[in-house]
Amino acid sequence: MFQQLDHCKPRLIRNMTDTLQTLNDKETLRYSRHILLDEVGLDGQLMLKRSTVAVVGAGGLGSPALLYLAAAGIGSLILIDDDVVELSNLQRQVLYKVNHLGQNKVRAAGKVLASLNNQINIITHTQKLDDTNSALLLKNADIVLDCSDNFSTRYSVNLYCIANNIRLITGAALATQGQLMGFDFRQSDSPCYGCVFPQSSDAPVINCSNAGVISPLLGIVGSMQAQLTLNMLLGHFKGNVFITFDALSLKQQHFKMTKDLACKECGGYE
Repeated sequence: MFQQLDHCKPRLIRNMTDTLQTLNDKETLRYSRHILLDEVGLDGQLMLKRSTVAVVGAGGLGSPALLYLAAAGIGSLILIDDDVVELSNLQRQVLYKVNHLGQNKVRAAGKVLASLNNQINIITHTQKLDDTNSALLLKNADIVLDCSDNFSTRYSVNLYCIANNIRLITGAALATQGQLMGFDFRQSDSPCYGCVFPQSSDAPVINCSNAGVISPLLGIVGSMQAQLTLNMLLGHFKGNVFITFDALSLKQQHFKMTKDLACKECGGYE
């Protein structure tokens, strides 16, 4: 019995590898508009299929990001959130419907995403990410999207990505202002989230719950996070980026980021 299982294991691994190297007929049709593009093509679509992307936070930013990543054919999506769907979420968290009220977000999101694309792998974690579990929850991720709504989670994600040389895409939206930041920690001179926003215990807690947010802004920033993910995976973007977006004027601004050698988060890594 043991010998038979051992004999079958290489065949199973080989079959899985073969699957990741090709598109079946349904996948070819599903992704045909991607395959037509010189910027994606068949090789690019296969790259997306082989990729694993973790999304921390399945709320206002995570909703549009996850929908587009699933539709685009990211092979494995890791969803991390410990919250439940509430009525006030439906103003901006477009993954959810009234029938999802009271359900855990990642479980509801997993069902919605599976109904959108049943040919990808969806992994859900009903936990809040912190320094003690980040290695377990983010295991195997090629890129991490920080779509969280609190600074403690943001700094935990930042630290994990620094330590493991993983690319990080952070989004934020409050009132009528949005931010997109991308970091490539495979580069030794990359700044980090802490270089731009150092931790401070004196900082007031301001979020959507007490300051509000205009709903389409989350869709814009979350979609930009998804697009930057594809750009990175397909080799169309390297380095770091910091963009702000004003929802009222529809204007973007780009800022240059530099590594802070005194940063408590990344100052010591080379």
